[in-house]
Amino acid sequence: MSSRRNRTEIIYDILDSLIKNQGSLKPTRLLYKANLSHSQMKDYISELTEKNLIVLTEQKGNKTKYEITEEGYKFFNQLNKIREMSDALGL
Repeated sequence: MSSRRNRTEIIYDILDSLIKNQGSLKPTRLLYKANLSHSQMKDYISELTEKNLIVLTEQKGNKTKYEITEEGYKFFNQLNKIREMSDALGL
């Protein structure tokens, strides 16, 4: 039986996907790497950009990418610490 990811786990997966790909990904790649539906991605990306954890950048040829910010790295590190403590306590 599979369990659904909660909101924090999805945010963690988005930030983790960006970090594992040198801090930036094209929208479709991010959608696949974080295992999101299009509507989920729109909602989470909107929230993460509002909170300055990621930014949308435009490159040559009208290509867009999402990039993690310094605040995003800090937030990811804090989430990682919480996960490690939770795992250590068996929660």
